[in-house]
Formats: sequence, structure tokens, C-alpha cells
Amino acid sequence: MPVLAHNVYSGTGMRHLTQALLAFFWHFGGLGLLVLGILDSSFLFAPLGNDLLVVAMSAREHSVLLMLYYAAASTVGSVLGCLLVDVTLRRAGEKGLEKHLPKKRLDYVKRKVTDNAAWALIIAAIAPPPFPFTPFVMAAAALQYPRKRMMAVIGAARMVRFTALGVLALLFGKRILKWAESDVVQGVLIGLVVVCTVGSIVSVVGWIRRSRGAKPSRTRVPGGQPEEQAY
Repeated sequence: MPVLAHNVYSGTGMRHLTQALLAFFWHFGGLGLLVLGILDSSFLFAPLGNDLLVVAMSAREHSVLLMLYYAAASTVGSVLGCLLVDVTLRRAGEKGLEKHLPKKRLDYVKRKVTDNAAWALIIAAIAPPPFPFTPFVMAAAALQYPRKRMMAVIGAARMVRFTALGVLALLFGKRILKWAESDVVQGVLIGLVVVCTVGSIVSVVGWIRRSRGAKPSRTRVPGGQPEEQAY
């Protein structure tokens, strides 16, 4: 297991669990980032997971090529996760979307996507939590925004985000590694794992319940295509 992972997550109880989870994704390098990206951008809840790993791996390796590799792996994972959301919500349409989002958030997301879906997706893909990302992907799919265009927009925006984080890691690598050893950061990361675990369970159960009985709908945003043509 890498020294950084041991230093950041060593301890007992939840610290051991956190250490094991990080070690799992860290061990597989880019593949681990890809898998985590799929999970985070689809039905599970892992905010900042890819961000933190991209920063930690880039800071440790201090290689531009490896940093770009980590950023690309995270980007591909995120796009694949969004594709899973798209497949689920596109057929369900607007009626299906109503089952997944509370009315207040639904109205906000629909308005932004309807006004300019591309910019809404770009901002959502770049902005860090707690700014919502998946709801915008869900809305774009349900309102029939073209799939290929949506995946291209998300991929470009995510690559910019992860590359920017990687560059910061290369510039401030030593400081980041030293900062990561503090008890405060360890506590925050342990708390994040707990939140992600609980949030993922709630998310998966919610997806299963809300997806039952969703009927197809063909409402679409400007520039979108009818459902049978959106694939």
C-alpha cells in the first residue's frame, strides 16, 4: 500500500475501513479512478472521490504524463457513469424525471437545461460539490438532449476539471502531501467515507423504488431529438 495512503488513513475502526477503501482504488491506479468515476456519476454517492485521488496520485508521482492519464481515466469513468443515467432516464422522459427529483430542484434544473443545456452541463461538470451534477445529467437525458452531444460536453468539462486539479497537485505536491497527514484532514476524510456509504445506500434504494413503473415520455429540450432518434 502506498505511503501516502497509510499516512492519511492510518488508525483504528473507521480509519481502517477508510484506509482499505483508498488502498483498493489506489492499487488499480487509472482503472480504480475509472471505476470510481462510473460509480460517482451514476447511482452511487462519492463526492470528491476522484478529485482527491487525482490530486494524491499526481502529487505522489509528480509526472505530467501520469497526471494526464489519471485525469483521463477519471473523465472516462464519469462519462460512462453518465451514460448509465442517460439510458435509465431517456426512455422514462419527463414523467420519470419527476420521480427522481423533488419539485423545487426539478423546476430549477429543468429551467436551466431548457434555456441552455450545454452550458448547464458544463457548469455542473466543473463545479465542485455541493453543486449538483447528476440532476443536470438526468434532466438533459429525460428532456431528450442528444446523447452524443451530452457525452462530449461532459467529457470535455470533466477533463478540464481533473486536469486543473492535477496541475495544482504538480505545483504544490509537497505541501499537499504534508497537509494530508494532519489529523483534521484524516477526520474529514473519514467523515466523507461515512457520508458516501450512507448516501450510496439511500441513492441506490431510491433509484430502484422510483424507477418502478416509470412510463416513457417524449418531452424534449430545444435541439433535442425524439426518443427513438436520440440513440
